[in-house]
Order: sequence, then structure tokens, then C-alpha cells
Amino acid sequence: MEAQFPEDFRCPISLEIMSDPVILCSGHTFERASIQRWLDAGHRTCPITKLPLPEYPSLIPNHALRSLISNYALVSPPKLHHQPLGEPQALITTLSSPSSTLDSKLDSLDQLIRLSKRDAAFRSKLTDSGVVTAVLRCVGSNDLILQEKALSLLINLSLDDDNKLGLVAEGAIGQIVTALLGGGSSNCRALAATVLTSLAVVDVNKATIGAYPYAIWALVSLLKDGKGREKREAATALYAICLFPDNRRRAVQCGAVPILMRIADSGLDRSVEVLGLLGKCKEGREEMVNFNGCVRVLVRVSKNGSSRGIQYALLTLNSLCCYNEATCLEAIKQGVLEICIGLLDDDNEKIRRNASNLIQVLSGNYSMR
Repeated sequence: MEAQFPEDFRCPISLEIMSDPVILCSGHTFERASIQRWLDAGHRTCPITKLPLPEYPSLIPNHALRSLISNYALVSPPKLHHQPLGEPQALITTLSSPSSTLDSKLDSLDQLIRLSKRDAAFRSKLTDSGVVTAVLRCVGSNDLILQEKALSLLINLSLDDDNKLGLVAEGAIGQIVTALLGGGSSNCRALAATVLTSLAVVDVNKATIGAYPYAIWALVSLLKDGKGREKREAATALYAICLFPDNRRRAVQCGAVPILMRIADSGLDRSVEVLGLLGKCKEGREEMVNFNGCVRVLVRVSKNGSSRGIQYALLTLNSLCCYNEATCLEAIKQGVLEICIGLLDDDNEKIRRNASNLIQVLSGNYSMR
């Protein structure tokens, strides 16, 4: 059976489920290929608001939405295809009651996941019903299946901005951090990181999550010790949280830089995106400059990385070369100037701009030698 995705996952232009969502400077999200075609056709207005855009509009990757869409299909569909759905209030009562059996709670969670996937109004009613407390208790359960389903339900509930604020107000961060640090399954930890990514879409939640004890430390630990999907989701959550400037220093203090560097060197370009943010703070630049092989890692990504990896590798190199002359000279030695010249014709406008900016920095340093 084909998953019924929320309408927010669809591009307003193509009406297809987005695989590479980007935010236009108007604040609306589109599939990258669709909005790029709109802009390439000469349009300089937002397709939704019709308000004018700058001559070269920025397209900001919507990492949180992309992660939610990616994880949506990974949530195991409830095995209820031939069973009628229960009444919502009865399901909520079953989940909330201390006397309910484990099997009945699992069944209720299955049905609530199914209902909340396709109905925004139901998600709102569900959070207003007081069931969130019961769901968070399930997240803290020792039963891994119950924990996993409860986290899946939290992802659904967090799709709406009002719910993101409500979940944080009801103490979701504490239970999610406990799930990240606990002895749960790999899938539970990845889902917990995804919930943090979703909650961090709201700016005030970025600050709240970053200030919560051990939240950033838990994500950094997952980056260090997790498996492939855990690392990807932890990096995505860390990126979303570090869009709030104060959290960059916290991530550096938790030891994120050397871990991100090693992961980037192993091929996970998403970690380079986080480094691009951490390079905007003094503490982050200091850690990167002191990391043996920092320039080599960023050069490798600049040569062989994904489009976003290249974009952020150049951004990070720019920050470091402006900050430290020795790093600038090392970058010149490793051929970064030639790499940037070759990227001036790249299809990605941000890569072209970052390459051009870095050429100016390197050329200025080279001329003073």
C-alpha cells in the first residue's frame, strides 16, 4: 500500500513528494528542481506569494523537512490493513491507562500513527487530548518496540509548528535526550535524533534544545559511536540546532569538530555542512585549525563531494583561510585555488559564489607572499 504522505511534503509547484526541499527567500519550501526551473525561466517572484525576489535568489536546503520525509517511509506501517480503526478517544484511553497491556498499547500506537499520518486536524486534537504525556512515558519504556512506535508517533505529531512548541512545553526534549543516551535500539536513537530535527524547525526550540543538559552532547556521542543512519540523523539534527549561533560554541565544547572531521573524511558530506556552521564561531575555527589534516579533508570533499558537500567545504575553507594565514597557505599548496577556478562554471549558484569568494581570499594571500 502506498504511504499517504502529508500535504506539506509535496512541492507546491510539481505537487510531488519532495526529495530535495529548499527554502526560497520568501520563506516557502519547494523541490529544488521545480523552483530552479521557475527561476531559470526568468521569473523573479515567489510562485506562492507573487512578491518580488532578488536578482539571484538564495535556495536554502530544508534539512529538517528532508529528514522527516526520508524517515516517514521508514516507520513500519501498522499491520492493520484488514482491521477496522478504533475510536480515537478509546485509543488514547488505552495508551494512557496504567492497566493497559503491552499488546494493547502497541496496537493503539499503531493506529494513532496511522491516523496522525494523514490528518493534521487529528494531530492537533491528539496533542490537545493530553495523550502526549502517555506517549512520552512510552518513549522512556524499557520495551524497545514500544519506544520505537512512540518515537514514530512523536515524529508525526511534530509535523505541525504549533505541536512543535507544545511538545517541548510538555517535556519532550528530556525524554528524547534520554532515548539518545539510553541503551535502546539503533533505530530508536535515529528516530530520537529525527524528532529533535523536527522540533528545531521552530527558532525558539533551537535555543531550548541547545540549552538542555546533554542534548548536544548526546548528538555528538551518536555521531561518534552510532551506525550509518544514526550518524546521518545526528548530523542533520546538529545542523538544525546549530543554525542558532549560541549552539555552535556548545557543539565545539562537546568535542564535535574532530568527530565531524573524521566522519567527513570517511565520506559523510552531511558532517561538512555542520562544520560550515561551526566555522562561523571563533571556537570552531580554532578547533579546525588544530585538527591535523583539516585542509586535506576539506579539499577531498571539494573535489569529490556532493553538491552540498562541496558548497560547505568551500564555505568552511573560506572561514579558516580568513582566520589563519598558515591554513590559507596550506590550502594554496594543496591546489584549492585551481579547484575553485574549475568550480566557477558550476550549475549551483552557491558553489560558484563560495568558490569566487575563496579565490579572492587565496589570491590576496598569494600576492602578499
